[in-house]
Amino acid sequence: MEWQKLVVGVDGSDSSKTALRWAYDVALAHGSELTVLATWRPVAPPPSGSASTYPTDDTDQATIAEQQLLSLIREQIGEDPPVLIRPRVVEGSAAKVLIDASQDADLLVVGSRGIGGFVGLLLGSVSQHVAAHAACTVVVVR
Repeated sequence: MEWQKLVVGVDGSDSSKTALRWAYDVALAHGSELTVLATWRPVAPPPSGSASTYPTDDTDQATIAEQQLLSLIREQIGEDPPVLIRPRVVEGSAAKVLIDASQDADLLVVGSRGIGGFVGLLLGSVSQHVAAHAACTVVVVR
């Protein structure tokens, strides 16, 4: 099977970093393009009078998410990879965004466990949901 369009979901967890490296190796071997997809959700501001720093609007939050994604890609893959990398940040639920992205992908790659969840489960809720509902082949990397 020829995989031309690969999508990998990342959230900064160790599992998603492993999935990113695995997807990159497959993209390199197949001469494929790789979309590295991260999601973000609006965060409620801290209580009034709080001394914490907080992005002031959704644009700031999206920009921070984009910067974190680019940093993660550089950290895991390097500055100038020989594979076409398409970083993409989308607002929304990770499972829904990944399932939507699977419509145009040949292969969807996710880590087995994300940032949240319960220790001891074999699959996280996002990877389990994606594996059950994606429109393309899914690889869950441990």
